[in-house]
Amino acid sequence: MAPSTTYRMPEERPQTAVAPKTAWLIASGDLRESANTAGWATQSAMEGDIAAAFAELGWTIERANPVDPALGHGFIRSQRMGIEVFKNIPFDAPLIVAEAVWQYSHHVLAGLRTHRGPILTVANFAGDWPGLVGLLGLNAGMTKMGTEYSTIWSTDFTDDWFKAGIRSWVETGTIRHDDSHVRALPALPDSPESALGRALAAELLRDKAIIGVFDEGCMGMYNAIFDDELLNPTGIYKERLSQSALYAEMLTVADEEADAVGDWLLEHGMTFRLGTDEATELTATQLRWQYKMYIAALRIADDFGLDAVGIQYQQGLKDLVPASDLAEGLLNATERPPVTSWDGSRVLWEGRALPHFNEADEGVAVDALITDRVWTALGLVPDNTLHDVRWGEQFGDDFVWVYEISGSVPASHLGGYEHAEGWRQDPVFFPAGGSTINGVSRPGEIVWSRVYIADGILQADIGRASVVELPAEETERRKQATNPEWPIAHVVLHGVNRDQFMARHKANHSQIVYAPDAATADRALIAKAAMLDGIGIRVHLIGDVNV
Repeated sequence: MAPSTTYRMPEERPQTAVAPKTAWLIASGDLRESANTAGWATQSAMEGDIAAAFAELGWTIERANPVDPALGHGFIRSQRMGIEVFKNIPFDAPLIVAEAVWQYSHHVLAGLRTHRGPILTVANFAGDWPGLVGLLGLNAGMTKMGTEYSTIWSTDFTDDWFKAGIRSWVETGTIRHDDSHVRALPALPDSPESALGRALAAELLRDKAIIGVFDEGCMGMYNAIFDDELLNPTGIYKERLSQSALYAEMLTVADEEADAVGDWLLEHGMTFRLGTDEATELTATQLRWQYKMYIAALRIADDFGLDAVGIQYQQGLKDLVPASDLAEGLLNATERPPVTSWDGSRVLWEGRALPHFNEADEGVAVDALITDRVWTALGLVPDNTLHDVRWGEQFGDDFVWVYEISGSVPASHLGGYEHAEGWRQDPVFFPAGGSTINGVSRPGEIVWSRVYIADGILQADIGRASVVELPAEETERRKQATNPEWPIAHVVLHGVNRDQFMARHKANHSQIVYAPDAATADRALIAKAAMLDGIGIRVHLIGDVNV
């Protein structure tokens, strides 16, 4: 007789009933407890404002997890925690994801992927805490995985537009936003620019390119990971690299080599706010490590034959060495300190930028690579960078965005190294310090864009904008309202208002590149759109674009 076998059947979890006129609320947080603790007061106040707005409609808010008394905050701080929190939320309950801070999307994506009730993402629209940045990243992640959601934002959660939006959501489960500023790329007329774009696309498809990614995805941006099956048909392939290799390569760089980079920067007019306290100030030791990272990144890129490289920035080597900002901005510049191969026989990328994609955002990688090739072929300066879509306010007749990113900005965007100043990164986020490339982006005409995943394919939004000059006191006010240690660009989008942009944009990042004048920017945009289209990316024109 065969032995009897018993099985332990899993217990069926009782499903919580959905109370009428009740929405559940979660908040995705950072991976760093210092950031979660610092941002909790702002988050808590925002949740109170949201609850008050819903109460006016007769609705109550049920928080899915309590504030942790030991940690002093109520953020979901890991993927495992997110999975556990979602076990308490009814599958079909109306769900609010409220964000007043930068957040790591993968903390909550598992639960959002299987949730069946209407989902609403809500953020503050403020400079001091980047809820709108976190919201854009989260929205892009849900767009990538095909999860339906509605989204809204507000400066104080009492305005009529916000109230009308949440009324629509509680009554219909959706919020509709104006997308009249979006149009599909039309058939481009025959022109030298469109012909150039198509030729560059054919070259990329034929010869291929490699982007080097140091530790993919560790900044928590699911939207920034491009699957090989989507990326490879464009002619672009990944070299997956370990940050331990970057650190190991840094250890092989002699102090004299690193110091030569610093000497070059000083000779070209860059200055640094230096001190002696490693915990709170920028020091010469921190700078030397950043110079070594710059050299090491170039040499690794040379070893692997890379066409672009992405360092993971904040959540990368932050506990070992200073931040990557300075190295990133230097890599993105055509004018930069010379670096030789490990045997000293060649200057690496002499007279050229090595496109760097901050936070290893692969949407930026594709964009930076394409931009570099198009602008170089047109005889233009190809230096380009991403920025966080950080915040913005009306100034005079224009809504002027604050675009900021601590890493990646080349000095040419600031008007040259003589207009760049190195400031220490915030110790809350960067315990080992490190210098930014601080400054104000020069006024001029730009092309902005974003490559992203939607409907299971690669897509790109592209438009025109101007970087404008604001009075010194207004610039200082905006820097103090955000991150004064970071470089800033005052951006006016052409034919796109604040809410149209927020509702449409599928990333926390936007890519920008300068052109010498408006007519040249228009022509360069056509060439770039033609190249993106030529490698199989679905292109959309955003706002006022002259093709």
